[in-house]
Amino acid sequence: MPVTMMDIAKDLNVSVVTVSKVLRNQGRISDATRQRVLRHAKKLNYQMNWVARSLVTRRTYTIGLLLPEFAHPFFAEIARAIANTVRPQGYHVVIASFEEDPELEASEFDSLLARQVDGLIIASAQPSGRAGVFKRVNERETPYVLIDRPIRGLNACFVGADNRAIGRLATEHLIARGCKRIGCLRGPRVGIAADRLEGYRRALEAAGWQPEENYIINGGHGEDSGYDGMREMLTRRPLPDGVVCYNDPVAIGAIKAVLEAGLHLPRDIAVVGAGNVHYGAVLSVPLTSIDQGTQRIGVQAAELLMARIASKRPMRPKTILITPKLVERESTRRRT
Repeated sequence: MPVTMMDIAKDLNVSVVTVSKVLRNQGRISDATRQRVLRHAKKLNYQMNWVARSLVTRRTYTIGLLLPEFAHPFFAEIARAIANTVRPQGYHVVIASFEEDPELEASEFDSLLARQVDGLIIASAQPSGRAGVFKRVNERETPYVLIDRPIRGLNACFVGADNRAIGRLATEHLIARGCKRIGCLRGPRVGIAADRLEGYRRALEAAGWQPEENYIINGGHGEDSGYDGMREMLTRRPLPDGVVCYNDPVAIGAIKAVLEAGLHLPRDIAVVGAGNVHYGAVLSVPLTSIDQGTQRIGVQAAELLMARIASKRPMRPKTILITPKLVERESTRRRT
């Protein structure tokens, strides 16, 4: 027969309530008692009866995580941080990807809601003013937190980086490194890419320079589009001597195009990315990048959602902006 909490309690001469609190990581239990219960539960190969627990608590102990893509290291690191934060509280994460397709995102939304997840964390592709999918979530009173991508006009909790600051920091860094013609491989014209482009413009204006539209080119959001955008940038005359990229994959594509053209980084062109993903330090030319605080985004989003799930009354939407930091590497090292 399956081992029950009552069996553990009887063996250790403690109450069932104490065992329950330990196994759910709740309540004030002494560390010695907690360790005794956990060791004995492991010894007996105790398995939580999730169905029974759900019937009692009216929770499924799952949260849905909606991401634009699985492969991007930025989102992979956020997913890992979220899972590591909620796991000690007995929660599991169900991940869905929608490949930057708002219609597919809406379908995945419905699938997760049908699973009766206790809450959602979303990096949404829904355009501002067309976020009707969230109406269904609100009607069901399912708590949710937006990450990375705020949606203007939607009164919701949000955790992400200050994107204007990302564009500003990258541009100011190139100015400080002596660059005189700074281009920008922007992302999509809306959302966080628009904010990063605004930060780029403001930094140039603060330095007394007028942004030149000729040096602002669509870099998309991946390596291939970054490569194509940089090849177009290399047709400009005079050549830019510094380039701010929408994100790290775009910057990696840009570096490839620069090197293929027989140019030197950073002597001829310095390149800055955004995201500081794990492979940035091991490229043939290690990439200077703006660290968005990926780990902190995941942890704080998970903690905020857990608080909303546990709350017995509605909570006011909260915005948490992570301050970005520049990580300098060889793609922009000061010239000698």
